[in-house]
Amino acid sequence: MYPVLMLEQLIEVVVILSCIAFLLFLIPGRHQNYVAIVGWVAMEAVLLLMLPEFYAEGNFVYPLIAVVVIPCIYITVKRLLANDYNVRRLTYAASIAYLIYAPFAFIPALGNWLISVVVALVADVLTAIGVPFTMYNWNTFMGEVIPGLDFGFRVEVVLGCTGIQAIAILLGVVAIIPSSWKRKIGLFFLVTIPIFAVNIFRNAYVITAYTQQWYPWFQEWFPEPEMYGYASFFWAHNVFCELLALAVLVGVAFALFKLNPMMVTTLRDIGEVYYADLIALRDSIFGRKKSA
Repeated sequence: MYPVLMLEQLIEVVVILSCIAFLLFLIPGRHQNYVAIVGWVAMEAVLLLMLPEFYAEGNFVYPLIAVVVIPCIYITVKRLLANDYNVRRLTYAASIAYLIYAPFAFIPALGNWLISVVVALVADVLTAIGVPFTMYNWNTFMGEVIPGLDFGFRVEVVLGCTGIQAIAILLGVVAIIPSSWKRKIGLFFLVTIPIFAVNIFRNAYVITAYTQQWYPWFQEWFPEPEMYGYASFFWAHNVFCELLALAVLVGVAFALFKLNPMMVTTLRDIGEVYYADLIALRDSIFGRKKSA
């Protein structure tokens, strides 16, 4: 119990450290590249520290991300020390994302307000489609009673269920694209409305799939004995909804590209930096390919 509690406290401290570092990057000065390095390294540390939690949930997406981005973090640090323009732009996007996300994450009243809005809208959707539920708590939906127990399948809506992270990330990208304020306001609505709306139906789908046990596949795979029928939640939340989220992000990004072609140029410039450095890193580790 104590090691788990200590790990949770450590993760919280590292998250706060990362947030502070990125926010300090927004203040001009010679410190910017150094606090940016702290922010990126702390962000990666959070993912690595959360690996046990991801394993317990059967989540395979974030552990994969945590491992894949390690060389990218190395490149980011190296480029920031060289004051690379494109990596600084990427860091600015991350800082704006944190600026949008931080108030909801660290001001309980604001975060709870956003959760309550999502809960109310999800309840409306469930009622409209005829899914039976009761509110176990202000932010926890409960379905039918589990056989042999005196409570039902429960799904808690937390800040991560509101879509605020995806909205913040895409708005951070919008912030680094050269365009007028009028265009940026239009892009703001293009990002927020579709993601927020799809997220409401995503939550309704997960709650329905879990409380009605749509996907009881390979239950024995999942190391989550205290959550009865977890397999249905896993397939709905960690597999199908992750694919849906990816599709929505691709769709929104495509619309952004169409409305502002400069976004393609900006992201291509940043991507080329990482691609070139990843190839160079690969060659330095495994050796250059010999020509015939």
